[in-house]
Amino acid sequence: MCVPQGRDSAERGVRAAEANFGVGTQAVSIAQHGRRTSDPDVRDRLYELLEHDPHPHSLGSRFVRLIVAIIVLDVLAMVLASVPELDARFGGLFTAVKIAAIAVFALEYAARLWSVAGHSLRKLTPLQDRLEYAVSTLGIIDLLAFLAPTIALVIADRSALAVLGVVPFFKLVRYSPAMRSLLAALQAERRTLIGCLVILAGAVLLFASLLYAIERDVQPDKFGTIPQAMWWAIVTLGTVGYGDVVPVTPLGKLVSVFTIIGGLTMIALPVAIISTAFAEEVRRRDFVVTWGMLARVPLFSHLTASEIADIMRLLRARTIEQGEILVRRGDPASSMYFIAAGEVEIELPNQRVRLADGTFFGEIALLHRTKRNGTVTATRKTRLLLLDAQDFHALIERVPALATHVRTTAKARLADSGDLAAAELAQSTPEQEQPDR
Repeated sequence: MCVPQGRDSAERGVRAAEANFGVGTQAVSIAQHGRRTSDPDVRDRLYELLEHDPHPHSLGSRFVRLIVAIIVLDVLAMVLASVPELDARFGGLFTAVKIAAIAVFALEYAARLWSVAGHSLRKLTPLQDRLEYAVSTLGIIDLLAFLAPTIALVIADRSALAVLGVVPFFKLVRYSPAMRSLLAALQAERRTLIGCLVILAGAVLLFASLLYAIERDVQPDKFGTIPQAMWWAIVTLGTVGYGDVVPVTPLGKLVSVFTIIGGLTMIALPVAIISTAFAEEVRRRDFVVTWGMLARVPLFSHLTASEIADIMRLLRARTIEQGEILVRRGDPASSMYFIAAGEVEIELPNQRVRLADGTFFGEIALLHRTKRNGTVTATRKTRLLLLDAQDFHALIERVPALATHVRTTAKARLADSGDLAAAELAQSTPEQEQPDR
């Protein structure tokens, strides 16, 4: 079977990079199958653009940046419009920005509603898919983002516009991993937080009742009823202390001391719960990303969960800027690299190969203790995970099954790479002659 020269050259380039740098099989798959076997229709392409194309410098990432910029301008225009001097001078511009944002948000909502059909995790009809999106949290936010400001503009009420105009800000939940993590943390700890609110309500009622009993005859206008005393208890437990309502009797002041101390505890408790849950959610998200990347690496795909977790503890993070050289040809092999986000270009003697998110390189040079056979440069800002040579060799010594698999995989890759594999083996030095690193 005759293979086109361009494709044959590309495949040889990928095999060469795989032999010299240990490129992952995902990169081979991407290079050999750049397109799907059956091209998606317009609706599928639109769905991928809106939902699953967040990679840096892609069309989807540009769309996200555009929507975020429109949200920021929209909310900023709403805030500035509340200043009478600015509204009198730029009122027409603020209104135009609001109308343009409404139009964009409405088109985005319509596009999401149309393209979501056929993409549910469950086997639903197109109508059911669209209803599922429409009643979801993000779907409701997308709807209100243009519907609420439209209502405010129609009724021409500045107060309503100030209240409803802030709704588009919540669209950032879709595009902000930090906000999604915070919401996930609140969802995970909702029962604990509800318990804190119940305890806080009980403390308010207790201290308000005590001050009512102590101060009602002395200050009937401020502590004459328990609801009045509850205002003092709330602002005191909240450590705000406006000073508009304060006890004047010695016993009342003593109760205030315990109320203030209790308030510090009441505030610290939910804050600690939320911050801990948020940090745990961020770690969990990073863990899932790293775990998924390592689990896809052929060298580690056969390992158990505990062994993969052991490898993750050895990884170090590093970020390189666009144009920065990571390694040069002839450098000693010091690390194995995993690309978490970004893209690098490997310059081999006769060709160049680019690797993107999820791929890896460098383990064969570590295994055979050779020098690098190419120069690796970041084509854009790239986040890497590094496994040092010392940790790599210690790991394969500690996990015999991994060592066997590494050598088997390396042998198979070198056998497929032709002359470049032979050149690498010629450069290699027997392991027993190498000092421990």
